[in-house]
Amino acid sequence: MNAKDMQAASQRPGDLIEMPFEGSPRAAELIAKLNDFLHGELAELAREHGIDHEHSPGKELLRKVWKRSHALGFYGMTLPQAMGGEGLSVLDQVLIKEAIYASGSPFAPHVLGELSGPPRVGALVRKATPEQMEKFILPVARAEKSICFALTEAGAGSDAGALETRAELDGDSYVLSGRKRFISGSPFADFAVLMASTAPQGAVQREISAFFVDLTAEGVEVVSGYKTMAGQSHTGDILLDKVRVPAAHMIGEPGRGLALALGRITVNRLLHCPAMLGLAQCALRDARDYALARQQFGRSIAQFQSIQHMLADMATEWTAARALMIQTARAIDAGIDARAQASMSKLFCSEKAFAIADRAVQIHGGEGIVQGRRVEFLFRMLRMYRVLTGTSEIQRNTIAKELLAAPGSQVG
Repeated sequence: MNAKDMQAASQRPGDLIEMPFEGSPRAAELIAKLNDFLHGELAELAREHGIDHEHSPGKELLRKVWKRSHALGFYGMTLPQAMGGEGLSVLDQVLIKEAIYASGSPFAPHVLGELSGPPRVGALVRKATPEQMEKFILPVARAEKSICFALTEAGAGSDAGALETRAELDGDSYVLSGRKRFISGSPFADFAVLMASTAPQGAVQREISAFFVDLTAEGVEVVSGYKTMAGQSHTGDILLDKVRVPAAHMIGEPGRGLALALGRITVNRLLHCPAMLGLAQCALRDARDYALARQQFGRSIAQFQSIQHMLADMATEWTAARALMIQTARAIDAGIDARAQASMSKLFCSEKAFAIADRAVQIHGGEGIVQGRRVEFLFRMLRMYRVLTGTSEIQRNTIAKELLAAPGSQVG
């Protein structure tokens, strides 16, 4: 693929600002193929089944999408090469994910299996036993089974260690009881990577351990009768009532579950940024197109300076946020401890992406507040990202902690 072809592959239909492609030739090829899949087969599938941002696909339809994506080489591309993955750099991963979400497809979260597929298990390969690989990880990698990550509880959000779900050893099994809250992908998952306290009753010191849990086991119930403000049904609660889990299904060592969960937090925080910026690009594109088409006082509203200034601010903020994301990805690929930069990216991208969606609604006027309009959905979805995967306040805490711990800093 020559430079001209790479440039063409990196540009999605309706892209607003032409930029050189920052990734590898392989990433450019994958983006071009993904665009064909998203705008071709998956667009037709969405029309056939009435799937949009407000109407989620059912589990059987999702399985069809996962298997087709796997057959095309997309599902699992983020896994290690030893497991059939592409061995992509972090930079390539963010560019590919951004392109997927910028497509505007309602299947965007499912093409790579972000909610319930390979990205959920790739980091566990080094800790998994051969039995765990065969029973849990490989079926997920092959798109045969789906998995979710269950950490959050009603009283344990930002304070991830304050779990009340307990796991008590009984012979060769642990008995788990508790309730997990707001678990993405749980309504269509077969398994969960679930965190529970293995500390003795009344112990002051926290001890969080990780388990593979079969969601079809006796005593497990997934409750998904509620929707988030995004209007979709991707989230549910997991109830555990004296669920027996073989001790062999503990992941890694006892008490190391939280470290396992947080081990890739820097990369994971960054990898939410391309989703936000892809969605923000959809909002900016829709706002521009609407401004050009909408007529008031005998001319398009795109000719009004107030609209032009809003569009200019939206484009500038999107470009700045994207530059920060790319810089952070390069830092991680270079082996730099980029905890502060990843939190800066998550903070800045989530705040600016929402600001872009807010202005997009404003440009649409009355049409922008009607359910069914994509900008109205994007407004709700991008508002959620300021809370999901670590609130903006938690990101600021991390940034400040890293800044104050830097060499030469003095406090007091």
